[in-house]
Amino acid sequence: MHPRTAPAPELRDPGLPLVRRYPALAALPRVPLVEVPTPVEPLRLADGLFAKRDDQSCRVYGGNKPRKLEFVLGAALARGSSRLVTTGGYGTHHGLATALLGRAHGLATTLVLVPQPITEHVRAQLRALAASRAELVPASGVAGAALAVARVLARSTLRGERPTLVPTGGSSALGDVGFVSAAFELAEQIEAGLLPEPAEIYVAVGSGGTLSGLVLGAKLAGLRARCIGVLVTNILPPSPARLARLAAATLRRLRRLEPAVPEVRIGPEDFPLARAQLGAGYGAPTPAAREAAEAARAVGLHLDPVYTSKCLAELLARVRAGSARLPALFWNTYSGVEPASGDAAQSVGLPRALQRAIDGAVR
Repeated sequence: MHPRTAPAPELRDPGLPLVRRYPALAALPRVPLVEVPTPVEPLRLADGLFAKRDDQSCRVYGGNKPRKLEFVLGAALARGSSRLVTTGGYGTHHGLATALLGRAHGLATTLVLVPQPITEHVRAQLRALAASRAELVPASGVAGAALAVARVLARSTLRGERPTLVPTGGSSALGDVGFVSAAFELAEQIEAGLLPEPAEIYVAVGSGGTLSGLVLGAKLAGLRARCIGVLVTNILPPSPARLARLAAATLRRLRRLEPAVPEVRIGPEDFPLARAQLGAGYGAPTPAAREAAEAARAVGLHLDPVYTSKCLAELLARVRAGSARLPALFWNTYSGVEPASGDAAQSVGLPRALQRAIDGAVR
């Protein structure tokens, strides 16, 4: 059964830069979600720094997730699916984006959630998840989540919903096409003189699809920037080799539709991962991240403590150490849209583990 939905906001679709370059790629099913191009502007924390404002990517829920979900939702609707199934931590941004954007386009969502340190940010995310009307299924860990996903998919299939499994973070050969196009978008902004070509691009790495797509897109668009991934997870963290394989799979998918897309070489060496900002693990706050978030707030950027504040902390640490290559671009992947937050009435009936997390102590 489809969820009750409000009409999706009208969006004038100017088309994607990748498709303008390779028109045959318009054959990929897609739901326009992102208001492209997202702005670029100086990041007034040090000379030579710029920000890519993907926090303004979508009016329903912004950040990096809508770029991937454009293609994920397009494929789900094309195959007649009425339910999305995906996984994440208790404070998952990907899960919330999937639930909100899926609901806006007639798709129900089931989220299988694994524990992470309970902070005020995580509690706010859980309240927003409760308000999103997604089905929330707690799991004890990664292995438990895999079993729960299998059960959810089986039940949904028996109900005739033709469920679509969305990989964690939306990172897949299909979803990552959104960030291949984002690199072409950046190249157009550089050509228009909106910023100099960056020597380095800094992006937070959870599941890794954003980085994978950007690296491939930069090569295809002729950008010389080196993409630096700032690792924020110790839960099945992606390796450079795995990210290279994901980028290669995305390239194969593009070339099947459009052989004019050039064959480019991608290897693990294209995916440097900075690990110094991880702290105690996924979702664990760090002093450097708090300082970065405060500095960003002073110049008008709102960051989250799990991903983007740790990414900016790495960039600022390198600037102070003199090891950052300038100009450098900080890709803000956090949503600038404040989602509706559930009240006590909406959280009634939540699984007990999630209700305890909402009501419990903050670390």
